[in-house]
Amino acid sequence: MPSTTSPHPLDHWFRSDTNLNSVYPKKIQLLASQHWTPLHITEMAAEFLTPEKNAKILDIGSGVGKFCLGAAYLKPEAYFFGVEQRSELVSHADLARKLLGLKNVRFLNCNLTLLDFRRYDHFYFFNSFYENLIDTDKIDNKVKCTPALYNYYNQQLYKKLEGLKPGTRLVTYHTLEDHIPPDYQLAESHLSGLLKFWIKIL
Repeated sequence: MPSTTSPHPLDHWFRSDTNLNSVYPKKIQLLASQHWTPLHITEMAAEFLTPEKNAKILDIGSGVGKFCLGAAYLKPEAYFFGVEQRSELVSHADLARKLLGLKNVRFLNCNLTLLDFRRYDHFYFFNSFYENLIDTDKIDNKVKCTPALYNYYNQQLYKKLEGLKPGTRLVTYHTLEDHIPPDYQLAESHLSGLLKFWIKIL
């Protein structure tokens, strides 16, 4: 948590996942345990993704923005962006951002395939493509989900990551290692390999 001699006005919201989840409607809270990043993961990831001041970090498939909000609170000198194709989830993220008053976070309603990743410095990915697989829990039924899309999105992400500059940092959570280009070197692995930190070396 931010080091300060006096309480931060937002400390209450970020004291626990339960507190932060409560900024969202009940139906969103019910999805939290499976689809939104827990705060202890956010804290570890944000630390790795901000090696320099003013870093611009993109959350790929940001849902209702929980990772970005937590990271923006923890790292006020960095900028966090979330890209999400579901407009309703982006609306929930924006409402939460306004409630919390965080200035260093922004949410984009866009398909990730249309986004230029070179505008950002480092990346967070909590396998947002997984719901395209058969017999997985879906966030809702408002977007098409198919195994073909799972493969397509992974291919597109692979290509976008390949095109980034050396030194780019990537954090993956619940993501298969073969979906990451080979020029990303594994720097750290946590939680029995569920959480991995990568640095692009070529």
